[in-house]
Amino acid sequence: MGAGDFFVSGSNRAAHAMVTGGGWPGGRLALTGARGAGKTHLAHIWAGSAAARVIAAAGFHGGELPAPGAALVIEDMESLPRAAEEPLFHLLNHLAATGGRILVTAASPPAAWTIALPDLASRLQAFPLARIEAPDDALLAAILAKLFADRGLAPEPGLIPWLVARMERSFAAARDLALLLEATALSEGRALTLPYARAVLMRAGVLDKGGDASA
Repeated sequence: MGAGDFFVSGSNRAAHAMVTGGGWPGGRLALTGARGAGKTHLAHIWAGSAAARVIAAAGFHGGELPAPGAALVIEDMESLPRAAEEPLFHLLNHLAATGGRILVTAASPPAAWTIALPDLASRLQAFPLARIEAPDDALLAAILAKLFADRGLAPEPGLIPWLVARMERSFAAARDLALLLEATALSEGRALTLPYARAVLMRAGVLDKGGDASA
């Protein structure tokens, strides 16, 4: 998940600039976006440049405080255990006092997280926010191209723009579409052509007979 593999478009340009630009107020930033939006990829780009430790919120339990000036990433903040709230509050205080930096990721903004400790909730809600928006056409096309390439599929020219024009505008839809076409093409031993993809999607109820997306 290198920086060169991250496709920047209008949907994520502002978030990309905030995350990679550094200089966050108070050394803290919350990165949000839907599942599959590229939060982990972008967080790991920053982690690599900042020598930051990456922690899953579900597995965070505090422990020894990091060295002064440390950099941390905590992913999927909605999964933070209740027992980890007080240790996280102390960690944030420590990072603020020692010049450390922290990037947290989640699908929703901090105000929507279920945090029982009022002081921690207030501290998290004060984080500057970088949001990856719903994908535009350019980003959807790049996502589909990568999903197909990762699966060893070579769609014929014109198929990806055709799919983008008809699919639901979401990261999850791109993933589901690629998985459906991969599974069907491999099981039937077919090349990924536009007529074949149209037939597969019509059989699956994704498209109506006119070739438009079903409601």
